[in-house]
Parts: sequence; structure tokens; C-alpha cells
Amino acid sequence: MISTSARLLRLVSLLSARPSWTSRELAARMEVAERTVRRDIARLRELGYGVESEPGPWGGYRLGGGTRVPPLILDDEEALAVAVALREAALSGILGSDEASLSALLKLRQGLPTRVANRIGELDAALVHTPRHDERQIEPGVLLELATLCHRSERTRLSYRDREGNATVRDVDPYRLVRAGRRWYFVARDVARDEWRTFRADRVAQVQPTGQVVELVDPPDPAHLVSRGIAAGTYPLYTTVRLPLPLDQALRLIPPTVGTHHPDGPEDTIVEIGGPDADKLAKYLLSLGTPLRVLSPDGVRQALLHRTREVFEGNGGRMPS
Repeated sequence: MISTSARLLRLVSLLSARPSWTSRELAARMEVAERTVRRDIARLRELGYGVESEPGPWGGYRLGGGTRVPPLILDDEEALAVAVALREAALSGILGSDEASLSALLKLRQGLPTRVANRIGELDAALVHTPRHDERQIEPGVLLELATLCHRSERTRLSYRDREGNATVRDVDPYRLVRAGRRWYFVARDVARDEWRTFRADRVAQVQPTGQVVELVDPPDPAHLVSRGIAAGTYPLYTTVRLPLPLDQALRLIPPTVGTHHPDGPEDTIVEIGGPDADKLAKYLLSLGTPLRVLSPDGVRQALLHRTREVFEGNGGRMPS
């Protein structure tokens, strides 16, 4: 007869495999009496697993939410996947403070089988991380709170600081969180302005739920809204270029977070790109490695010609005088 702990692990594994089980089905699969199943279900509940039951002849057990974090049961590949994700979170600061991710990773590694721990060690030896300290980070608690409000569709009073550091308070209807690059963006409807907005999550100072659940009418594509907002950021200079590429290929070459795209017939795409100055824009255009035509302004066109001439002459070419 298997031990109680092994039987409990087996029971959790079965409950996780499908939405519902009857007591008889569980007893048959585990080769125990139904009374033992009921006793083990009670023990799982004591450990924090939210095992829900439905009475009656057609009722059964299902795994729901618990009252606290219970022991996890992971196979080798699942444990490796979780460990890699925690490692990335700890090193990149994707969740803001790395303390929680690092603590969870250390606890997980202590309980891993040697073969899995060795694979993570091999990964650590092969990967090199280059941290960036110039970006603001978001507290994991704020991120979790925003995600919960999105799930509940609960109107929220948002305390926010814009790029100039000005503090504002506004009522919003939360919709989605979007990860773009190394930042999180909060997509919500600004109630007073009656328009969809994107907010940098790391600039959210405080959220105060109002308790009012709202029904969102015709919400936008959140990823597209964030991409468009990033591309439309305020730059000192903008250039407009024509690419001899259809829209789908142009989007792969220049991401929507970098430029604003408009098809110009079936074979060409017009793209507007912002940058700090003409030379930086010319350098970016040259890095694309594709034919293009600068439509405006002339300063960017001249900067691109200058850089092209430098590359040409640096490789033994001679421009006509």
C-alpha cells in the first residue's frame, strides 16, 4: 500500500487532470475505498487546496481556489520551466523588485531533484545577463492589483504621474495589462474623456477601487493601442519614408512600436518614424538594409546621403564630384 503522502500527491495530480471527478472514479483510479478518498480530500483542504464538492449522485470533486498557497506538484519539465521563468524575472526586473522572484527561485531549487537542478546550473553557466539600471520598475503588488481590477472590470480611481512628473487623479475602467519591451502598460477607458488610454504601469502611484463593476463596450485591441501609443511618442523630429514592401512585410521590418504605418497601394507602405535628430534617424534607416525613399524632411534625406557616402567611400568607392 502506498504511503499517505504519495497518495495525496496522486490525488492532486488526478484533480488537476480534468474539471471534475466522482468519489467512485477517484477511488477506482487510486485503488482505495471511497471513504479513503473522502479522508484524503479533507486532508488536502487542511493543506490549503481548494477542493470543491457537488452533492448528489452526479456530483463530484473539482480543484478550485485555496485559502493559502499549497504545496505544488510539478514534473521535471514543469519545474524547469518555472525555474527559468523565475530566473528571468529576478535578473530582468520584469516584476519590479527582484527579491520575491529570487526568494521563490531559491526555495524551488532547494526542493528540485538533482537532475533538474543540474540542468538549471548548466543554463546559468551558459547565459549572460546585461542589467539595465536606467528604467523605472514596478512593484509586483501594484501589477497584481491592476491585473485583478482588469479581471473584475471594476471602475478605479487612478493616481498617476505623466512623463513630466505631473500628478493627476482620474477615474478609469480597467481592461488589460500589456507587456511591451521591458515595460508594462495599463489599458483603460478614461471615464471623464470617454476615450481609451494607455498608462505606463510604473507611473501608477495608487489605485483605489470604487466597487462599481462596468460593462466595457467595444474595447480596442490592447496590444495595437499600446504599440500605436509608443510609436506616437513625442520626438523632436519625424521623418516619412516609403518602403517598397507590402504592409505585412513593412510591419515585420519596422515594428509598430517604432513607426506608424499606412499602405500605399498593394506593394508600398508609408511609415512615419520619430527620433532625436536627423543623423540618428538616418542611422536607423540605413540599418534597415532595404531600399527606401525619404519623403520628408530634407534634413533627414541629406543626413542619409551623407552616411551612405561615408560607407561607400570607406569601402574603396569614389563618389562623382
